[in-house]
Amino acid sequence: MNDSKILKPKVAHSRLQAIIEEKCPRCRQGKMFEYPFLRVDKFDKMHEFCPVCNLRFEVEPGFWYGAMFISYGFSVGLLIVLGVVIYWFFNDPPIMGYIIPITVISLLAVPFNFRLSRSVFIHLFSFVKYKPQE
Repeated sequence: MNDSKILKPKVAHSRLQAIIEEKCPRCRQGKMFEYPFLRVDKFDKMHEFCPVCNLRFEVEPGFWYGAMFISYGFSVGLLIVLGVVIYWFFNDPPIMGYIIPITVISLLAVPFNFRLSRSVFIHLFSFVKYKPQE
């Protein structure tokens, strides 16, 4: 068996894959977040620096405020999709038939939405460029 393949960390080769896997935009190997998103108490804890290439994730003070706009877009998209699905599958239920499932699903999506919006923001709107490790 080839030991060099075992020791190499998994590299996210495409930008989309790195965004989805929440990897560093420079090396696409290091994890941006310290814990899995299912850890409700710590889903928002990020590494200050990439554990692989030492990139500082908060590129400048207040950098993550821009991710709020992406998060807002994801939330609005989710609300629209849920509203349409409820309307079609449940034949336009009363207002509580919309409010309860949309509220519950939106709250359950907060960790995923938070992390994905930060990953999208740093990958698409920062000046950090991909530099593969040799």
